[in-house]
Amino acid sequence: MGTRLSPIVPTTRAAVLLVLAAPAALVIGATRPDAWVAAPLLGLAVLALIFVDALLAGRLDDLQVAVPGDVEVGAEARFTAQAALGAGWPSGVEIALECDPRLVPGGRCTFRLERGEGEWRAASPFRPSRRGTGRVTRAWLRWTGPLGLGARQLVGDLGEEVRVWPNIAAVRSPALQTFLKDAQYGLIARRIRGEGTQFESLAEYEPGMDRRRIDWKASARHAHLYAKEYETERNNQIVFAFDCGQAMCEPIAGMPRLDRAVSSALATAYVALKGGDRVALFGFASHPEVSTPFIAAPRDFHRLQRAAAGLEYRAEEPNFTLALATLANRLQRRSLIVVFSDFSDPTSAELMIESIGRLVSRHVVLFVTMEDEELEQISAEQPGDLETLSMAVSADLLLRQRALVTRRLQQIGVDVVEAPFDQIGTRLLDAYLAIKRTGAIG
Repeated sequence: MGTRLSPIVPTTRAAVLLVLAAPAALVIGATRPDAWVAAPLLGLAVLALIFVDALLAGRLDDLQVAVPGDVEVGAEARFTAQAALGAGWPSGVEIALECDPRLVPGGRCTFRLERGEGEWRAASPFRPSRRGTGRVTRAWLRWTGPLGLGARQLVGDLGEEVRVWPNIAAVRSPALQTFLKDAQYGLIARRIRGEGTQFESLAEYEPGMDRRRIDWKASARHAHLYAKEYETERNNQIVFAFDCGQAMCEPIAGMPRLDRAVSSALATAYVALKGGDRVALFGFASHPEVSTPFIAAPRDFHRLQRAAAGLEYRAEEPNFTLALATLANRLQRRSLIVVFSDFSDPTSAELMIESIGRLVSRHVVLFVTMEDEELEQISAEQPGDLETLSMAVSADLLLRQRALVTRRLQQIGVDVVEAPFDQIGTRLLDAYLAIKRTGAIG
């Protein structure tokens, strides 16, 4: 990296020493006017100590800063630094990195290096808060002398990039892998068999089965009760539609709602691909922005992850009318459309309901939103004063409006999933499997 060396830098300890020396010089000047020369000499002595201490800090032989190239939003990653110092007795080494605020809040990461075997090294954890490409542009390295008064500092340009991807930790989770493993060996298939629409086979009727599944002709031929078993359809079309507007960009527990939605959708998409369904992504704000073709093979899951990484954060209101009309025109067959969105006022919610209502006649629509825990806390707070009471009343009104919107969506035939952000992935997967078992998509 390109560097420039600043030989001498006073430390905080040196500044404190100079501040303390000023009253001493003032006392000398007041009590012994003939000894006024001692005051500047005292200051020069402190400056000399700073200079000598900085020289004793030694020289920098090598500096290496490692920046991860790819990380997932919300997942922990590390910056690492390693410095080799020679010909001195440094007492401390500190490094600061200038980077994109999406990587570190405030855009600055500072940490101290620890002495190792002949080198100083350390690692600093960080959690990206948003997707995209974040740059680590510059590094400052400062090492102090044995007295802690003087330091030497190096400034260098890094120009490294960190690509922040959607978080797919749920896809790698042991619970989901066990779920898919069970499905592979037929345990899940046996659980959902009999609730689809595609005939699979006959089986002996057992108590607890739906009597409507009894095949009376086959039972009469064999003088024994037999029931029809059905196999859940495959090759269904699933579209995950993301509202990338202002409400979905607001953070919830340190991450935008949009990223929470993307992680949940990708986990369900992975299960859908394993189950033989076809998956596409669609993103919109004031106009449609991302639209992928249908992916059919699990090995192409990375294409969905890459497309999800391209969903931008837009500080604007979404245009549901244009976006969902565009999506409907692109779908040639009945599909499951999973809409991730949030709403902050009745007007935008009304337009959203009208637009989603036009899809229900041809498609199965699942609306997913996250509970606003902050509103619920404010609404439930004890009104100790007038301001708290006013906030509680306003929060309760907003919660009632949200409940009214979800109720209206259900009345027009939309399945609604509303859950806390940390449960939305599980609830979405359950809703998808329930819809798939009923055979409502195909």
